[in-house]
Amino acid sequence: QIQLVESGGGSVQPGGSLRLSCAASGLTVDDRCMGWFRQRPGKEREWVSFIRNTGITSYVNTVRGRFTISKDAAKSTVYLQMNSLKLEDTAMYYCAFSSSSPSGACFISTSAVKAWGQGTQVTVSS
Repeated sequence: QIQLVESGGGSVQPGGSLRLSCAASGLTVDDRCMGWFRQRPGKEREWVSFIRNTGITSYVNTVRGRFTISKDAAKSTVYLQMNSLKLEDTAMYYCAFSSSSPSGACFISTSAVKAWGQGTQVTVSS
């Protein structure tokens, strides 16, 4: 059984940093498309970042250059380092394991996600 457990959320001021962690069990993070989604108040859940089995990363434009996704296969954990946080980054953040194409590209739609974590809240406020 696949289980994803997020941690690391909290409250920070604009410009601050947080590191989210996603501890995975029941799968090998190195073999999968692992990523992060977020759901802002009143908005639909959206993808934020993915890391492929090859280590190639992708980011939504609004976080590129500020967020960094990484993984530690030995710890079966995926991370999201979030720097220069903005008010609009306030959201519930979800870890996800998604489907991929035969070439290894991660599918980023919510319908392609095979497993979700329970979410961790990130609040950016002054």
